[in-house]
Amino acid sequence: MTTNEDNMNTEKLLAKAYEFSDVEKKWYLVWQEQKKFRATMDESRPSFSIVIPPPNVTGVLHVGHALNNTMQDILVRYKRMQGFNTLWVPGTDHAGIATQNVVERQLAAEDLTRHDVGRDKFIERVWQWKAQSGGQIINQLKRLGCSCDWDRERFTMDEGLSRAVRTVFTRLYREGLIYRGDYIINWCPRCHTALADLEVEHEPTAGKLYRIRYPFANGEGYIVVATTRPETMLGDTGVAVHPEDERYSSLPEKSVILPLVNRKIPVVFDEQVEREFGTGALKVTPAHDLNDFEMARRHDLPAIKVMDDDGHMNVEAGPYAGLDRFACRKQIVEDLRANGFLDGIEDYQHGVGHCYRCSTVVEPSLSKQWFVSVKPLAMKAINAVKNGEIKIHPKSWEATFFDWMYNIRDWCISRQIWWGHQIPAWTCEACGELTVSESEPDHCPKCKSRQLLQETDVLDTWFSSALWPFSTLGWPDKTQELKFFYPTSVLITSFDILFFWVSRMMMMGLHFMGEVPFKDVYLHALVRDSEGQKMSKSKGNVMDPLLVMDKFGTDALRFTMTAFAAQGRDIRLSEERIEGYRYFINKIWNASRFALMHISDCEPSVTSKVTAAGLGLSHRWILSRLNRTIAEVHRALHDYRFNDAASAMYQFIWHEFCDWYLELIKPELFSDAEVHKQMVKGVLFAVLESVIKLLHPVIPFVTEEIWHALPGERESIMNAPYPEQNPGWDDPEAETTAQLVMGLIGAIRNIRSEMQIHPSARIEVIVICHNQGRAALIDQHRAAIQGLTRANTLALLHEGHGPKGAASAIFEDVEICVPLEGLIDVQKELEKLAKEQAKLEKQLQQSQGKITNEKFLANAPEDVVNKEKEKVEILSATLLKIDDSKKRLRDIQ
Repeated sequence: MTTNEDNMNTEKLLAKAYEFSDVEKKWYLVWQEQKKFRATMDESRPSFSIVIPPPNVTGVLHVGHALNNTMQDILVRYKRMQGFNTLWVPGTDHAGIATQNVVERQLAAEDLTRHDVGRDKFIERVWQWKAQSGGQIINQLKRLGCSCDWDRERFTMDEGLSRAVRTVFTRLYREGLIYRGDYIINWCPRCHTALADLEVEHEPTAGKLYRIRYPFANGEGYIVVATTRPETMLGDTGVAVHPEDERYSSLPEKSVILPLVNRKIPVVFDEQVEREFGTGALKVTPAHDLNDFEMARRHDLPAIKVMDDDGHMNVEAGPYAGLDRFACRKQIVEDLRANGFLDGIEDYQHGVGHCYRCSTVVEPSLSKQWFVSVKPLAMKAINAVKNGEIKIHPKSWEATFFDWMYNIRDWCISRQIWWGHQIPAWTCEACGELTVSESEPDHCPKCKSRQLLQETDVLDTWFSSALWPFSTLGWPDKTQELKFFYPTSVLITSFDILFFWVSRMMMMGLHFMGEVPFKDVYLHALVRDSEGQKMSKSKGNVMDPLLVMDKFGTDALRFTMTAFAAQGRDIRLSEERIEGYRYFINKIWNASRFALMHISDCEPSVTSKVTAAGLGLSHRWILSRLNRTIAEVHRALHDYRFNDAASAMYQFIWHEFCDWYLELIKPELFSDAEVHKQMVKGVLFAVLESVIKLLHPVIPFVTEEIWHALPGERESIMNAPYPEQNPGWDDPEAETTAQLVMGLIGAIRNIRSEMQIHPSARIEVIVICHNQGRAALIDQHRAAIQGLTRANTLALLHEGHGPKGAASAIFEDVEICVPLEGLIDVQKELEKLAKEQAKLEKQLQQSQGKITNEKFLANAPEDVVNKEKEKVEILSATLLKIDDSKKRLRDIQ
């Protein structure tokens, strides 16, 4: 048996099923070959630009990347279709410590260390690794559909960006904003490098608070000092108390003897002492604590460093030299106890800093490092946010931003590793003169010696990343790219690098460009698992976006991410949700196939000629609803309400275009009235074309495939204009009338379903409407109502009530009745329901017995308990529905 579809011209018809894998590969290759993502620089057009948050060159795509880059791609594709000069700059970060660790592990497999091969050879190995394995994530971003201008791909250590880094460093140094000095830095004994404050992760730790007796120098008593790190007492050079602390207002002596070391140290009075901590008396260890370092400066106390870079005690630790810091702690506590200096130990919960890379406990340590004096730069960034030059979305993050920026500390930018931008500073071995220069000097400017030694430290990875918005556009040269695309339009990134990266880009952009680096900052939330738990390998709940795309298609993942990307709200992601939006993609595909069966002979120009004048209700309604949807999508994308844009599209396409409009127009599409049918086809074509364009930024692959199946020769959908509102399509009256008609159809269908009337059975419908105007509308559209409910007749009454033996429903002010005589056997239906009710009540009793059984709750896995509780909820809800159905049946007996 052949169908109408089989007899159609199938030249441009879509396949029966959407095979996303083949489609995605085909179109991405076409887009790249045809340079569809290439930036244009047309003076007559507005510009829109984004720089990608550069993923680590060591990275692989995770769900956070998928969310972040989907949002960016939506905006870029949207603006490209609006006719903007669009530029999305891609690239990767050299990721200093992370990349060095990768290559060091390779060397370790060869029984080598970086010191065995030397710095130059080691750097060569890193570049070799980068060429062979680095940048894997770039191909994964392409798999996601990212429409970056790949010809402009950058790397934070490429030649151009390296030049920008040297220029910035040199200028800041000459302006007095970069300096080198002794300072307490966060030191990782494992990575052998300094860490910026933001690179230290403070974890709540159950530790100990040790109370130590420091004898007064005159031998008359002692003062009790509290500390969590007794091993550092070996470097104490004072004890501090608050000048207003009454406990210490009349000390018998102003100096004490340092226990175990027997060194005389002073007692100083300082207002920064926290009287509430411990005993109110603090040990001052200037070389191993930032607050103590600052206090020592105020009181001219010396600094004694008692630990080396490996976390072992050094020669200044005397008999404890060579011990690991934690072994030393244990030994010192034993010695303090043995010598009568230990006053007590108590449990103490406090935050302990760990390295963000290797989780080693960080050691505050005195070291000579390079710093940026950031307070002058920070004020410019604060003012830019305050005066609205930069807007942060969601706005709630502004308070956090201001709090951090007002309390910002100088930024330690030097790292004791080999992979990275080597600091452009040279020390003369003959006279000690320091030279900072953009290019390597050939002699000392002071003594003319050629014996120059370059600083071995490299810059913090975030230093080069802070220049990303303008260095990627060719700075320090004055390029066309900077003219067209700086400041960039928006930065989309995760909230957790607001301070690491975003604030530093603000500071550097404002200082060197005199303009903000971006106008908007959109901070997205975390992607969590379906239970709201943070994804982690240890929990086994990590979702691999690459596997998800293989299973459900890229468009399904992208739409899911977009649909749940509400501002300030974490996303709960599950395969079930992605599968649900896979059904939505299929729905679009099948609706397009149906439409193409009818519009394949239409001229492409017909879509631009569609007007609402003279059209029937269903057509005026769909055009008006399309108009409203287009407006809502524009507003949502403008405000970065990605989820609202997705919701508007989903609601219109699934529940209005597919569920209602296509059903309403079927009789017209199959009618013999050729002129009218051509008009209907024109509207269908116009709506479908707009829908596909509307969806493209979110789901680019399936829309490109459908686009090329539409009538006429077509370039890429990316070259098509994004839908705009058509004032002539607005028709609130049609929307109101259609809502009434669809409400009645829905109510009648519900009666058929609830009363289990056979789908093929013809019914009689009675509609009671007291409002004359609405009754007239119902009468005008009775054919559509009858046709979509399989009603033989529709009696329209202006007063009275429905007859006995009829099922009824209410829609707004209208009562709908369906007489059931001859359609169902009420008694038989009641018996069926009673039997089903008894079965479900037994199941409910069993499940309730389990979840009230303490033994079951204690021994069953959590997911099993949750499933049983969910089963109780479902069974209870079903039984309520059965009760309602029985009541309805009894009412019509």
